Amino acid sequence: MSIAIGCDEAGFTLKETLKKFLVDKGYEVEDFGVYNTNPVLYPDIAVKVAKSIADGKHERGVLVCGTGIGMAITANKVPGIRAAVCHDPYSAERARKSNNAQIIAMGARIIGSELAKTLVATWLESEFQGGGSTEKVNRISEYEREFIGK
Repeated sequence: MSIAIGCDEAGFTLKETLKKFLVDKGYEVEDFGVYNTNPVLYPDIAVKVAKSIADGKHERGVLVCGTGIGMAITANKVPGIRAAVCHDPYSAERARKSNNAQIIAMGARIIGSELAKTLVATWLESEFQGGGSTEKVNRISEYEREFIGK
């Protein structure tokens, strides 16, 4: 599985930890930055990661900032993307199983590295279950098409 990863300066250390974790697990990982703790506009990173998934270059994405919120909001602006902020294992699992989220966003100022690894592993091991959630996810896509005019 191919994974895009990115962060802002607040998430740099956690992103580096998660990148190593993913590579050690055998995943192909492309790092969209940042590569140090210099300030950056996080929307630029979130859009790069989300576009790489929307364009089919990567299957999933991991975004890290101070809270995960700004990254998720930005990633969700890219048509076809569903990004979810997750800070507990149940949310990480349901983001995939119920919402078919292709991107997990986390806050480095909220959770530690061990929990973050658990969340990413849980999220990656979970698959969309369809069923009653299919109609809901399809409705999200319908609204998206309506609002972006496609």
